[in-house]
Amino acid sequence: MKLQVNSMLALYSVIEFASDPERHIPAAEIAHKYGVSTHHLAKVLAVLAHAGVVESVRGVGGGYRFSANAKRLTLMDVIELFEELTPDRGEGHSTPADKAIGVVTAEIDQIARATFSSITIATMLRLVERHSG
Repeated sequence: MKLQVNSMLALYSVIEFASDPERHIPAAEIAHKYGVSTHHLAKVLAVLAHAGVVESVRGVGGGYRFSANAKRLTLMDVIELFEELTPDRGEGHSTPADKAIGVVTAEIDQIARATFSSITIATMLRLVERHSG
């Protein structure tokens, strides 16, 4: 399963916000850190805000902050906001090899979805901490 850019930006952002849930982080700070335009990231953050994962705070000292439960929110919860996850079961392929490969890739996607569904943001924060420095 290859994630779209918006899904990856959403995951990066959620991890940033969840790592310091009391802090309001400007979109520009995250955009700069991950080398994307603030405008593009703002669209991703709007989806996250609409879903209740983050909340937007306007004005001086504003930005976004984490508003979900890091122990319950999974990577899949975030990914599903941006991806259309329809399994490919090999239908519509023209040759037996196409069909067989479609079945295998569908199984791989199913395993990836199960893994993303089992990893919470709290677990990701521990992994990030373990890999930093």
